[in-house]
Amino acid sequence: MANPIIMPKFGQMTEESAIIEWCKKEGDKVAKGDILFTVETDKSVMECESFYDGTLLKILVQPGVTVPVSSTVGFIGQPGETLLTTVAPKPVVPKKEASVGRAVPSAPQSAATPSVISRTAGTAVPTPQSTRPATDIFRISPRAAALAKDAAIDPTQICGTGPHGRIVEKDVRDYLAITTGKDGVSADEKPKPMSKMRQIIGQRLTQSVVTQPHFYVTVSADMTELIAYRNQLKATGAPFTVTDFISQAVVLALKEFPTVNSSTDGKNILWHSRINLGLAVSLEQGLVVPVIRSADKLTLAEINTASKALVEKARAGKLAPDEMTGGTFTISNMGMLDVENFTAIINPGEAAILAVASASQQPVVRDGKVVVRQMMKMTLSSDHRIVDGALAARFINAIKVKLENMELWKRLV
Repeated sequence: MANPIIMPKFGQMTEESAIIEWCKKEGDKVAKGDILFTVETDKSVMECESFYDGTLLKILVQPGVTVPVSSTVGFIGQPGETLLTTVAPKPVVPKKEASVGRAVPSAPQSAATPSVISRTAGTAVPTPQSTRPATDIFRISPRAAALAKDAAIDPTQICGTGPHGRIVEKDVRDYLAITTGKDGVSADEKPKPMSKMRQIIGQRLTQSVVTQPHFYVTVSADMTELIAYRNQLKATGAPFTVTDFISQAVVLALKEFPTVNSSTDGKNILWHSRINLGLAVSLEQGLVVPVIRSADKLTLAEINTASKALVEKARAGKLAPDEMTGGTFTISNMGMLDVENFTAIINPGEAAILAVASASQQPVVRDGKVVVRQMMKMTLSSDHRIVDGALAARFINAIKVKLENMELWKRLV
């Protein structure tokens, strides 16, 4: 009997995933360890390897279809072997927004005047004759499905005129003609569907802004001596980055101000015994935050090693979901992007986030004289339910003092 290919569960919070691309096609030979397909979870893109040698006998789940974890997505075996099933698992259907419009009536309608939900709330749009019965079975032709995907529309809103209510290509074109005034959408104007990663980013950050009362404090740190010291170390082959020093300074400050390393459900405050430091990493497809666990137990060199490994995995798309959860404080460093100042949105479940801007030459007063120094602005976004203004000011100034304390770094390096 053929071996089933199972949709993996990549993390404790992952309940569903979508195949992006099959790297093999039906009939291809497969060796154990070969990459079968890539999957988009809510946080990352993962490669899925084969556990068996044999032939890819059947693909049950096509690219772009979201199914529950542990579903059977295909079979590997020897040609002629029996398959446990040839029926694809039921796809996960996204929940409709309540504001989209009225539900399509399930009662029989006149064959000449069926309706579908329009893009205008509460309005029914007439479409060509439909024989689609009131049924839970959704039927659509491959050409119609491809056109709907290309036009970035939800085909479940369309009444089909094919056999048993099947949606055909003409139904999609008629729907587009009514809702957009044309039978197609050009490449430069059609809406682009958001990736699952961007959807999750939007959901989480909206949740944070709505539920966590943000306030901000900003200071400027004089990085002149620390940058010069880091350049000296780099010339000797030491791997330290400016982010490493900032990370270590944050960890030391969090030890002094443990309230900033806590979280709340709105009624209770949870104190975290470990400092799990998140580092925001910008990717082409979105933002991810890998987490350095127990950063309070690591030396500067160990922080460098851990952060470098996580950033490399993030950019290669190989971060495991569990490597992006459990953070207690996050740093968002845009120092390499030539920005003077910015604010960051707190990751849900954390009390604050530090936004670090670029270090640049600025005229400042030292000992009554105007001199040029490398100044770097940092802005702390805090959850006012946990952190008040005075605490935020003391905390961010503690980071500033540590960054400017060269005796400290000479002891820690």
